[in-house]
Amino acid sequence: MTFKDIRKSRKLLSIEEIRLLFLALFLLAGLLALNIYLARTLPGGEQFFQRWSGARAFLLEQIEPYSSTIAERTQNVAYGRQALSSEYPYVLNDPFYVVMLYIPLALFSDFTLARGVWMLLSEVALVVLVFSLLRSLEWEPPRWLFFALMVFGLFGYYSLVALGSGTPVIAITLLTFAVLYSLRSFSDELAGALLFLIAYQWEVGALFFLFVIVFMLANKRWKILTGFGMSLVILLAISFLAYPGWGLPYFRGVLSDWYRGADLTFGHIASAWFPDARFSIGFWTALLLGIVLFLEWLGSVGSHYRRIVWTVCLSLAATPLMGFAIFPSNHVILLPAFILIVMLIWERWTRQRIFYTLLVMAFAFAIPFWLYSRVIAGYPKIYSELLTLLPPIGTIIGLYWMRWWAFRMPRTWFDQIGDRK
Repeated sequence: MTFKDIRKSRKLLSIEEIRLLFLALFLLAGLLALNIYLARTLPGGEQFFQRWSGARAFLLEQIEPYSSTIAERTQNVAYGRQALSSEYPYVLNDPFYVVMLYIPLALFSDFTLARGVWMLLSEVALVVLVFSLLRSLEWEPPRWLFFALMVFGLFGYYSLVALGSGTPVIAITLLTFAVLYSLRSFSDELAGALLFLIAYQWEVGALFFLFVIVFMLANKRWKILTGFGMSLVILLAISFLAYPGWGLPYFRGVLSDWYRGADLTFGHIASAWFPDARFSIGFWTALLLGIVLFLEWLGSVGSHYRRIVWTVCLSLAATPLMGFAIFPSNHVILLPAFILIVMLIWERWTRQRIFYTLLVMAFAFAIPFWLYSRVIAGYPKIYSELLTLLPPIGTIIGLYWMRWWAFRMPRTWFDQIGDRK
């Protein structure tokens, strides 16, 4: 047996590949410079500042990351002052193994520089999310539509809000669908390990976590539990070795966040809209949604991939209405649901697909900006509440509008014969 010398078979990059590499590096450097400029110019970044400041306080200042000191610093970034009793307090409520992930950026003493890097990473995550979702759905839209979806993913209102606030939900969204991709390829240990990384932001991922549990039990995919347990043991061991006393302050932060976020729930907003209602709108909405979702989960756990994606998108859209605090920056997690709806519209109306697709995309893009213009112009509070509630409600309506087309198997060549007549 002879062995091939891989050194002789290794090829150098072609001139074209070198040019593309330098172009990509140039674009990333230019985007980073733009992000740093925006970070210095525009206010915001409070959600990233909260984690960055907590990691930096532990690493360099010997200050408790979950202390009121960090909360007060973040309030000054968010409000320009200390928070009022009715305002969100920005108490750090991430487990310490998540806070440790921010330590590399905490080495930057300049917050605007660290924020610019975080914005770049978030933008890359959005691009990867859109591209990977399209690939997993096995949909190849025309180039103009692919470009339009990328533009919407980066410059839609809720994407810009997420980038501006520095929320980790963009990364959580990418990891959520990475769990789904892993389950599809039967990489169950990896799926379980990734699931543990996102099992802390319950206001965005609680129902997805429960869906994966139902999926695991229904299909007897026990290796998901193995991966989850391994990730849990390793990350908790590392975090407790680095900071043995983080458990109690973390739970205090979670309880404080839950208590002070009560005014930001769907039930609180609905009770303000309908003060004379004789029943709790928030409670009954959560109960009915919970029943519907559980039935959808049972129907999808043994079905094809497209139906599972639809069910996951429905779960993510319903989560804000289940009694959790609602933040507009978290609505970026609904981007995959929007892409799925656009794909189903494109498949459903084959003769007028361009018109309907552009119509839906135009409304989804323009309405949030119009509502925001009303808010900053001093119009009634209902406009800001609509900015908060319309995305999950509209997403649920859109998903059920295209439900049948999501549940049927992907189209075969026979289904397309009528399109050519």
